[in-house]
Amino acid sequence: MLNSRIFRDQYGTAAMRQIFSDEVLVQKWAQCEAALARAQSPIGLVPNAAAEEISKHAETFVDVSFEDLRASLHETGHPLMPFLVAFQGGLSPESARHVHWGATTQDIMDTAVVLQMRDAMVLISSQLDQLLAVLCDMALTFANSPIAGRTHGQHAVPITFGLKIANLAAEVSRHIERITAAEDRILVGQLGGAAGSLSAMGDKALEIRRAYCEELDLVDPEATWHSARDRLAEYVFLFSLVTMTAGRAALEVIELQRTEIAEVSEPNTPGSIGSSTMPQKVNPMISEVVVGLARLQKPQVVRMLDGMVQAHERDMSTWYSEWACIAETSIVTSGALEQVLDIYRGLNVDTQQMVSNLGISAGKIHAEAVMMELALHIGRPAAHEAVIAASRASTRTGEPLLHELMSLSEVAKVANLDRLMKILGDDTSTTPSKEMTIATIARLNPANRDSKKG
Repeated sequence: MLNSRIFRDQYGTAAMRQIFSDEVLVQKWAQCEAALARAQSPIGLVPNAAAEEISKHAETFVDVSFEDLRASLHETGHPLMPFLVAFQGGLSPESARHVHWGATTQDIMDTAVVLQMRDAMVLISSQLDQLLAVLCDMALTFANSPIAGRTHGQHAVPITFGLKIANLAAEVSRHIERITAAEDRILVGQLGGAAGSLSAMGDKALEIRRAYCEELDLVDPEATWHSARDRLAEYVFLFSLVTMTAGRAALEVIELQRTEIAEVSEPNTPGSIGSSTMPQKVNPMISEVVVGLARLQKPQVVRMLDGMVQAHERDMSTWYSEWACIAETSIVTSGALEQVLDIYRGLNVDTQQMVSNLGISAGKIHAEAVMMELALHIGRPAAHEAVIAASRASTRTGEPLLHELMSLSEVAKVANLDRLMKILGDDTSTTPSKEMTIATIARLNPANRDSKKG
């Protein structure tokens, strides 16, 4: 229990924990009740004076005993009634009788959660904007810094470190776009009454719902969505995508910080300890936490998908799972982004080690370019077989790739030695990587977008 609390408190942002605190949730409930009263007031369901008193009371309804609310919740078994009793207790009898007029518990609770989700989306979008700016700057800084491209954990062909970072920046940018595009689908008010028909609000019911959503600056739904939980599932899925990207960014640091690679390392923080028993180690502890957060988040998607299977017009069986899942997802996502921001803002990058690592394969990292050159003379299939044979021989003997190539008669007959030496020593093979990086960042960079707006 202690470990889980330390993990949550240390690696979830304080701002996101506050958004999903008990205090804020109760404030959102009060805000929804006040919005409902104001929406009903113009058509006479709630007297103007009562709507005004309810609204003023909602603004100051913060000094509430949460212990009493929890005790009452345990006693009643109802998630909202203890709040309603406490809220009405601070009103005149006339105003108190008009609180929650024609609404059902889920109307208030769903709308309050949506208001929390809106605040969370603002926070996550801000963190993503910050991360994108950091990555754009880093990508340009290292746009021309060669590094071994790796596939299946092995050297592939040379790329640039800038391209690696630009790829990550593009992914972050897509998340920003996804969240913005989803706002109108997710940030939707809930007001349907007992079974979604709004029958208790009379012939002005749709007008009331529209006004209620306007009061809260939420989208007015086309229909009550008590049992349609796709909006909440999409929210969790979107945030999970963000968390997985944070996990990928962190895993890249872990992999490149390996002793055998040593091309980047996490920023050193005063007082940090790499290992409790091996003092020489500088473990990528922050990155490992982020990867852990990503793994912690993955099951939440399944939980929300399961919650979409609901019976009839309302089904309370998944509410508690949803509330926990949405809050935990938001806290984990924000915490993962905060850690990744810290990592990449202070990332130690060793470009000399990157260049050094390019040479450890004795030229085999240029095997594709060599194959394409030979293909001009003996065809691609034969060139492919020849370079495979030379590469395996080079690995076995330790001799350079060029030496093993020229020992093959079919290559020696047609190869231009000077041309092959130029390819193996080519320092322009990463030019497309540099150009791609610059073009990508020109499109993504927040600074560029802001200057265009101006």
